[in-house]
Amino acid sequence: LVTGVQTCALPISGADQVSDPMKRLLAISSLLAVVMASPALAHHPMESLGLVPSPITGLLSGLAHPLLGPDHLLFLVALALVGLQRSARWMVALLAVGLGGTLLGLAAPQLPGAELLVALTLVLEGLVAASRLPASLLLPAFALHGYALSASVIGWEAAPITTYLLGLLISQGALLLASLLVLRPVVARLELPSQRLLAGALIGIGAAFSWTRSEEHTSELQSPDHLVCSLLLE
Repeated sequence: LVTGVQTCALPISGADQVSDPMKRLLAISSLLAVVMASPALAHHPMESLGLVPSPITGLLSGLAHPLLGPDHLLFLVALALVGLQRSARWMVALLAVGLGGTLLGLAAPQLPGAELLVALTLVLEGLVAASRLPASLLLPAFALHGYALSASVIGWEAAPITTYLLGLLISQGALLLASLLVLRPVVARLELPSQRLLAGALIGIGAAFSWTRSEEHTSELQSPDHLVCSLLLE
């Protein structure tokens, strides 16, 4: 995967100046991405913990959910690589389209391959960070993240859903603040080859997530329940 990351990184001058510690960091990050993308960490623990939907658990779920989805968390943190101008406006816009995506997910759930598409947004974000795609594409990508975050509360009553949405706004707002206002100045001090290499690493990590999600989606399509439902619909 590390070789793939270096291949994905766009042609850059001075790439050979990247330090060995940076390369080791990229290798460790790629390995962690494969581990974190496993199904055990990809889903919210509400059901496994036996929590009953209520206004309090809805709020706690909304606060925790962005932190427990590794692809979503990485997407938010990696915005520091993009160098968005007018960070406050971008934060409001991203939160708005994310909320819109979540509401759309509640109204029209079960988009086929949604988790796979979310993983692919990391590849898109890496290409934006490398100045190969326009930053405006981050808006529909974040709306897709919002859509995926609605899946765990389908069927809940209005009160816990409302507090869940409030928790999402607070949690994602805090992460966006940390990414755009705290981490961005740190990233800006890196040499351009290092920034480009990090963008390539994000592309490689997104590819790893996508491969895992693709395997999960294929398994779901081949499950007996899905095949029976398909036959009944035919």
